[in-house]
Amino acid sequence: QVQLRESGGSLVQFGGSLRLSCVASGFTLEYWHIAWFRQAPGKEREGISCILSTDGSTYDADSVKGRFAISRDNPKNTVYLQMNNLRPEDTGVYFCAARPQDRSGEWYPLSRSAYDYWGQGTQVTVSS
Repeated sequence: QVQLRESGGSLVQFGGSLRLSCVASGFTLEYWHIAWFRQAPGKEREGISCILSTDGSTYDADSVKGRFAISRDNPKNTVYLQMNNLRPEDTGVYFCAARPQDRSGEWYPLSRSAYDYWGQGTQVTVSS
């Protein structure tokens, strides 16, 4: 059974840092593209960062460029999101999502429709 589990969310002060983890089970994460999304209260879920399985390329939303960094540890079947210089507008539930690398068709790395499996999310709250 394919599962993704996020962890690492917390309450943090403005300017602080957090590292989120996304652990995969039931499949080998090495062959899947992984993305992080977030959903703020009352807002649409937005893609913020993606890492490709094929060559490790990353894509980041403009809102997090220079502050967030996605990485993967294939032996641990885990993808991380390092978040620095956090702002109140970063508050939300953070989800990881997976897409198999052999899925065909055009796709956009930060689009919700690109991904097949989702975790349950972890809450990040940034106080001002």
